[in-house]
Amino acid sequence: MPIFLDLKDAIAEVVKDGDTVAMEGFTHLIPFAAGHEIIRQKKKDLTLIRMTPDIIYDQLVGAGCVKKLIFSWGGNPGVGSLHRIRDAIQNGFPYEIEIIEHSHAAMANAYEAGASGLPFAVFRGYVGSELPDVNPDIKFISCPFTNERLACVPAIKANVGIIHAQKADRKGNVLIEGIIGVQKEVILSSSKSIVTVEEIVDDLNNHPNACILPALTIDAICLVPKGAHPSYAHGYYPRDNQFYKDWDSISRDRDSFQHWLDTEILKLGEE
Repeated sequence: MPIFLDLKDAIAEVVKDGDTVAMEGFTHLIPFAAGHEIIRQKKKDLTLIRMTPDIIYDQLVGAGCVKKLIFSWGGNPGVGSLHRIRDAIQNGFPYEIEIIEHSHAAMANAYEAGASGLPFAVFRGYVGSELPDVNPDIKFISCPFTNERLACVPAIKANVGIIHAQKADRKGNVLIEGIIGVQKEVILSSSKSIVTVEEIVDDLNNHPNACILPALTIDAICLVPKGAHPSYAHGYYPRDNQFYKDWDSISRDRDSFQHWLDTEILKLGEE
């Protein structure tokens, strides 16, 4: 059964320096609050996994928490580049980071393999791609039944999986609605898990096709209203498009990023 914890306590207890951490959420339910708490606690040497590392990973890299990124696309959606990640890759600031790039299909299949307890994922992919030339984790095998050439990648099995969801009941079951992405696979494939939620309720009032994470799959649940902001939470609040636009100028310069970090993230940890 999961433990209901304050987010600060959950991050302190579950996320350790050097861990591999997967933080997922596709267009909405991105666990920004959890990422900010990781920054405040100055976790370091993390390997971060995410299908679409957007500005939350830009913030974590810029704050010096990261040594490696495993991902399938990186950018500020609808705006442009991730300047803190770019600065780390090109200039080693604040630290050099290693990058392992995959396709979306590879990442989704790798999460599914991890959730299923398999050592690797097999799929049709990477035909004509140059990624196998730069990513040693991409291999090819022949189907034992048809001799078809298939791609395979290692299963994703993070130390910690972190997601945001709409609500949890008091028994620790979690409801996810809207665009699901790979949230359930992250929880099922990770050794430990943290779920932040908008509210804790007596009854989830779920419908037959709802995505429910049963309590036995979760280690910690944290009540964090607006825990996905500036992304959106279906049924609770919209996407803060202006912040995504503003992030381009905030993150483009090292000094402006540090000012944002000091005033908007680190200062909150002192209050």
